[in-house]
Amino acid sequence: MHENWHDWLEYAKHQSFSIFLKQYLDQQLLEALIRNTDTCLKLIDNYSRPKFHVAGALDWLGLRLDMLSSFIFAFLLVFLVSMPEGIIDPSTAGLAVAYGLNLNILQAWAIEKLCRLEIQFISVERIFQYSSIPSEPPLVIDSNRPDHFWPSQGKVDIHHLKVRYALHMPLVLRGITCTFHGGTKTGIVGRTRSGKSTLIQTLFRIVEPTSGEILIDGINVSSIGLHDLRSRLSIIPQDPIMFNGTVRSNMDPLEDYTDDQIWENWSMGQRQLICLGRVLLKKSKILVLDEATASVDTATDNMIQKTLRQHFSHSTVIAIAHRITFVHGSTTTDLSWACATQEKQDSGVIEEYDSPTTLLEDKSSSFSQLVEEYSMRSDSSHITSHS
Repeated sequence: MHENWHDWLEYAKHQSFSIFLKQYLDQQLLEALIRNTDTCLKLIDNYSRPKFHVAGALDWLGLRLDMLSSFIFAFLLVFLVSMPEGIIDPSTAGLAVAYGLNLNILQAWAIEKLCRLEIQFISVERIFQYSSIPSEPPLVIDSNRPDHFWPSQGKVDIHHLKVRYALHMPLVLRGITCTFHGGTKTGIVGRTRSGKSTLIQTLFRIVEPTSGEILIDGINVSSIGLHDLRSRLSIIPQDPIMFNGTVRSNMDPLEDYTDDQIWENWSMGQRQLICLGRVLLKKSKILVLDEATASVDTATDNMIQKTLRQHFSHSTVIAIAHRITFVHGSTTTDLSWACATQEKQDSGVIEEYDSPTTLLEDKSSSFSQLVEEYSMRSDSSHITSHS
């Protein structure tokens, strides 16, 4: 009796646990089903949205084609009825009216086929267009690969650099020669279309130079593979770029680092800026800032500046300043600033190169004139807002 009672307790215990586990798994399954159902419905909506617009456009076209066919058929009837007797045979007129009843169907079918043919030929046009695009240089050149620690100094030498976007277009950069010493912080200032962003694109070889060369620690960037070059440089763009996927895939798109290496580089402020965290993880010797603080508030701006000074104190930083306050309001004391030309007809050359303080003291310098113009514009807008 005692053994039966013990067996019954064991059975009841296992049965209760099985029921609990089943309920728990059912609940988890239900939550996953609800979550995945919403995701599935969103994907179906995204897939069906273009088809819905195509169907709507075809219905819009079909309605107007029917109206056009009705007007043509009505005009044909009026024309046949109003003609005097003997000019046209009645049997021929009846045959024309009979075929005219199917005019809307034939017209809609023919135009739909022509439209679909034109849409399909767009794909052929894109194939010809993409096939004529020149291929990028190889990602890796096995015969000329930099060592694992390149660049160790972060020195960038530019010699007689000339760049144009196409053979039939004028030069954007016209013979630039300058040096960004390793560990220095250099800002590039200039008016719109003066070649600031083109210089950065050439550094990453997004645009190939027409002539001249760029040397990083003595290695010509055009002599190595694109992957070897771009994987050693970092950039914080003006518009933050996010990839589809997890936060981890955004931080480490190439999956070169472990989870511990990723999370030890994060702070509370860095979690708000994925792009900043991405370059912190790489710790490149050369960092490019394409006005990374243009669309953030003052607190985040100060946090970015503090983080850059802390983590990239020994790196070469090249900053594109689209706003003059990025240079004029800087509190960093070890900055040297390169100022691009401000005249449109002289764009693409370096006009002056010195520290912000020295350039501001020279009232005839382009940088001083840019600051003065910005101050006058700011004062006028401030007076207008108060009035």
